[in-house]
Amino acid sequence: MASTETKPKTDDLAGLEAGLDALDAVHTHRTPTRETLLKKVLPPLTAISLVLLVWQALVSLKVTDETKLPPLSAVWDSLTQMWLAGTLLDVIWTSVSRGLLGFLLALAIGTPLGLLVARVTFVRAAIGPILQGLQSLPSVAWVPPAVLWFGLNDAMMYTVILLGAVPSIANGLVAGIDQIPPLHLRAGRTLGATGLTGARHIVMPAALPGYLAGLKQGWAFSWRSLMAAEIIASSPDLGLGLGQLLENGRNNIDLPGVFLAITLILVVGIAIDLLIFSPAERHVLRNRGLLVKN
Repeated sequence: MASTETKPKTDDLAGLEAGLDALDAVHTHRTPTRETLLKKVLPPLTAISLVLLVWQALVSLKVTDETKLPPLSAVWDSLTQMWLAGTLLDVIWTSVSRGLLGFLLALAIGTPLGLLVARVTFVRAAIGPILQGLQSLPSVAWVPPAVLWFGLNDAMMYTVILLGAVPSIANGLVAGIDQIPPLHLRAGRTLGATGLTGARHIVMPAALPGYLAGLKQGWAFSWRSLMAAEIIASSPDLGLGLGQLLENGRNNIDLPGVFLAITLILVVGIAIDLLIFSPAERHVLRNRGLLVKN
């Protein structure tokens, strides 16, 4: 009789353990390419197609004048002319190379600054409010003083990018560190992970989601800051970037050229996010068991 009662209890325990194991297990199988295309590529393409359809309908039905909204064919002609002239890729690369280099400089400055602000109480009290204020300050406000400081050159461009992106990166890292459970940090100190070792092996990995969010925002600020600088501080010595292309379209009353520049600026910003930051974010979430599928 006793053995009969013991057997159900053993079965119950085994079932409970199996259930807990199932809850702990994270299915990380890769999504088929076809499913990925359907779920992640098709929706934005559909949205873009609808926007273009509405755009062309407004022009064709003469809801708006062509001096306010150019036909798609005119924008396409501007794109084709730049491609045939061999200037399209040069214009894009001029801005992309500046934006990426400026972002890397902001990353090198904003990361240690964020660690310092998050871990040193006095520094946080002194600099924390300033970083918050700088993040809310429009990047375009830095263009006039940067021009006066450095003139019309690349140093001016990078200064505007840094002043726009560094606060976002630093604040993102501070927010990520603030969300680390205190027990996690105490466990690291108990194991001897203090100082730079603790920052590298404990603090940074634990703060990675918030830090990554700060990096994404930092890139957005870098790109916006660069466009503002290129639009306001146009000069032949700076080369032709997307911001200058937009300003040239305005000066020449070339509306198709203006819309082409806006489209290229938007496409580059989205492409950088999809190619760099979205995969990095999925990788982090997948490693933490927070993302079931790709």
